[in-house]
Amino acid sequence: MMRRRAFLATLAASLTPRLTWADVGAPAFLAAGKRGEDFFLHGLTASGDSLFQLPLPGRGHAAAAHPVRAEAVAFARRPGTFALVIDCATGETRHRLAPPEGRQFNGHGAYTLDGALLMTSEVVAETSEGRIGLWDTAGYTRLTDWPSHGIGPHEIRRLADGRLAVANGGIRTDPVDRAKLNIPDMRPNLTLLSADGSLLDQIELADFRQNSIRHLALIGDTIAFAMQWEGDPAEPVPQLGLWTPGSTPSLCPPPEAEAFTMQGYAGSIAATAERILVTSPRGGALMLFAADGSHRATHHRPDLCGAAVSGGGFTVTDGSGAIWSASDGALTPLTANPTQWDNHLVALT
Repeated sequence: MMRRRAFLATLAASLTPRLTWADVGAPAFLAAGKRGEDFFLHGLTASGDSLFQLPLPGRGHAAAAHPVRAEAVAFARRPGTFALVIDCATGETRHRLAPPEGRQFNGHGAYTLDGALLMTSEVVAETSEGRIGLWDTAGYTRLTDWPSHGIGPHEIRRLADGRLAVANGGIRTDPVDRAKLNIPDMRPNLTLLSADGSLLDQIELADFRQNSIRHLALIGDTIAFAMQWEGDPAEPVPQLGLWTPGSTPSLCPPPEAEAFTMQGYAGSIAATAERILVTSPRGGALMLFAADGSHRATHHRPDLCGAAVSGGGFTVTDGSGAIWSASDGALTPLTANPTQWDNHLVALT
């Protein structure tokens, strides 16, 4: 009887008209944050005003926005204990996703272009072996999973043609306290999967194997990747790289005088056709690069991290609640909010 009731409830939910993003004010971004002791997922306008704030059971990391429905998946800060499918019109948690036993979510996910599938970055808890989970979004049932072909996958990004880029950070971590277990022999990679999960291409950084590949942005077929250095802090190591599948990747150092500005740590990355922006909360700075990887500007602000593109320009958030517009010439305040913004700002495009 319970199975029949559950089936009927799922069927009824699937037949209920779903509101679109336009119905909830057409937010430009999603962002997780903390206010007091409480955690929320916000929908923000292009100018940084909050259209809605929805409670979360703990600290959020990134979110994934359904391409059509006013529906988002909020991921816990890794190692993840929750991934909530939230109706952004009503605030209702429609589904609470759980990976298979012995797995953990790893902070990021991506929808297919039509929104029929959700893909989630995951790890086998004991080994940090990477998996990509696949979920049918009609009822958010688990379908299968694919190997990520690396250790510790973090951000995943879907290319326009359906291929999937995976940032395998290369770090094996303790499943309880996140202690890093393999720094001397870590091997991060950037992997490209086909729309059906087959391995198409993969790169490693032979000379920088302690530069963990973490976050991704797309410029057409080129993948911009942001890294976090786990080696000697006295070494000046680039935090930005570019890779067009089928070619050799290139690293993009800033000017020598700014080699240590980011303190070896890139928090988020965003890109337009002409510019790439990388933030560093540790360094209290962001850097702007041309699409060819040449440095164009540096701006300073404590705890900058979230970054996204809307309307052809960059928006960034900081841990004090401020939201900024960033260009080569300036870091311009948009608005301030009592919310302490977390790591990522997700554009609804």
